[in-house]
Amino acid sequence: MRVTHKGYLISTQVAFIALYTIIVTGSLVRLTGSGLGCADWPRCSESKFIDVSSAHAAIEQLNRLFTGVVAAAVISCVLLSLKLTPRRRDLIALSIVLVVGVLTQVVIGAIVVWTGLNPYSNIAHFIVSIFLMSVAYMLVQHAKIFRLTDDVVPRGEPILKDGLLTKIVRLLLVTTGAAVLTGTLVTGSGPHAGDENAVRLGFVMTTIVRTHSAFVWLTLATTLALVFLARKTPNARVLFSKSLKRFSAVLVFQGAIGYLQYFLGVPIGLVAVHVATSVAVWLCAVDVYWNSRLSVSPNNVLD
Repeated sequence: MRVTHKGYLISTQVAFIALYTIIVTGSLVRLTGSGLGCADWPRCSESKFIDVSSAHAAIEQLNRLFTGVVAAAVISCVLLSLKLTPRRRDLIALSIVLVVGVLTQVVIGAIVVWTGLNPYSNIAHFIVSIFLMSVAYMLVQHAKIFRLTDDVVPRGEPILKDGLLTKIVRLLLVTTGAAVLTGTLVTGSGPHAGDENAVRLGFVMTTIVRTHSAFVWLTLATTLALVFLARKTPNARVLFSKSLKRFSAVLVFQGAIGYLQYFLGVPIGLVAVHVATSVAVWLCAVDVYWNSRLSVSPNNVLD
């Protein structure tokens, strides 16, 4: 079977969507208090492998079963990458990382259940999900790029050569990552533990929320500095016009949701939106970084 680059691109986009979806469904498991709806692993309970007899069990079970969809999506990326002509080492490597990552998530998921929803294992679960989304994003972007050879990848000269701008882009990744990480500590200290008996982190809510908020504001300040400098750099305007607008819009939306949920007593609906958007914020930051690394090589042509 011949696999086209366009066909492979579609498979990477499917994997990307599947990985994003399971993050959202996983957050719903936690927010609905269904984290121990299946109190055993890999079986749902001691007596049943699959159990949908209660709402909590059904929610947790469906999330577990969706892991099969995710696994199929990332495995197909590997198999199809091996059939591309010419073969692309970058696509093969990135798709293999996704498979290994999903397998790692399965193990972490088991640990989450076996430890009674220990908050640190939950945080590890989410951080690995963020890593997988980053790899999936890079896989999609690499799949969009046509390169003539596998052994030698002409990269050309980077469009963006401003040292200060590149440093600020990297700072944006750091501050955004810190905001996401401290956000997991807020969740680990808050009321939505996945089960009423689950252990919580020992942080004082007001303190950890303010810490998280400080990194969000630092990210916003970094974004404004980047926008200001990019407007003065012709090449940067070309690179960042869309990516910076996307990042700014998602960041402001996420900040508004964060403050709103805090003042409304963290209702489940808003928390679910906040979790889903936190992934989008990180991906938009990665998108800004990706655009800053684009080159002018004629062999790096976007479809």
